[in-house]
Amino acid sequence: MRIGIVVDSACDLPNDFIRQHNIVLLPITVRIGEAILADHRDEEATLGFLHAHVAERGHEAETIPYSVEQIRDLFLGKLVVDYDHVFCLTITSTRSPIHEHAVQASFAILNDYKPIRQAAGHNSPFALRVIDTQNLFAAQGVAVVEAVRMRQAGASVQQIRERLEQLALHTHGYMVPRDLYYLRARARAKGDRSVGLLSAALGTALDIKPVLHGHRGQTAPVAKLKGFETATQKLFDVTVQRIQEGLMTPTVCVSYGGELSELHALPGYARLREACQAHGVELYESLMSLTGMVNVGKGAVVVGFAAGPHRFG
Repeated sequence: MRIGIVVDSACDLPNDFIRQHNIVLLPITVRIGEAILADHRDEEATLGFLHAHVAERGHEAETIPYSVEQIRDLFLGKLVVDYDHVFCLTITSTRSPIHEHAVQASFAILNDYKPIRQAAGHNSPFALRVIDTQNLFAAQGVAVVEAVRMRQAGASVQQIRERLEQLALHTHGYMVPRDLYYLRARARAKGDRSVGLLSAALGTALDIKPVLHGHRGQTAPVAKLKGFETATQKLFDVTVQRIQEGLMTPTVCVSYGGELSELHALPGYARLREACQAHGVELYESLMSLTGMVNVGKGAVVVGFAAGPHRFG
């Protein structure tokens, strides 16, 4: 059976990995004033757009996900012929309408695919499963890597589906933002009151950085530390501890809102890389998507992995 994997462009994974495994992207369009860019995870275009626009007006950006009709057209135009079963893994439904759009599109796709497949010489049925990863950015990538691994190992559709749905419940995403004023301005622009003015002002004045935890569709602070480097080092240390105690998949995904050389230079990151190597864990590093950067600001760090219940500390 030919199994396809589809993700939205907010999912942070290395471009080489996406291309090598024929992962299909649902691009998200970003508009800042008159500047418009469809986020196809092109690193050069993302960095160019970032340096030109995001620092000044990124919080004003409008992010436009693929519509129901665009998702339907993508599947009927290509995917129902290229694959027999497709897993569409989306950013958490609590933060984006992409999951709902994909679910709505799936009904039309399953109603309309038969003549298209028959014309291409495929008489077998086509199936589609939309899965809410219940997480964001690098943490989305954990399930995608597992789907690729299981597909390569010859797992059945049912085995892959059950595994991905299980992982969605146990994936943890942690983020340290650089600029709380930016995060607050962006939250206000989207009608999200989770970052108050007082906390942003105090955090900036005292150089206090929160560590935000994404899990099962919810995001909340789990620590507040003085200094960005102190906060990221604590995050890396906690990740190393989880690696040492055992992850549910041999995967850690990391994304950064800027040049990866800056990520590599952060205190504690070399130890994280060494821990991954010592315990047989694959470390996937990527430039954060443009979609991610306009939502959380330049220079943010996100780490994602799958593990059982634990405390940050």
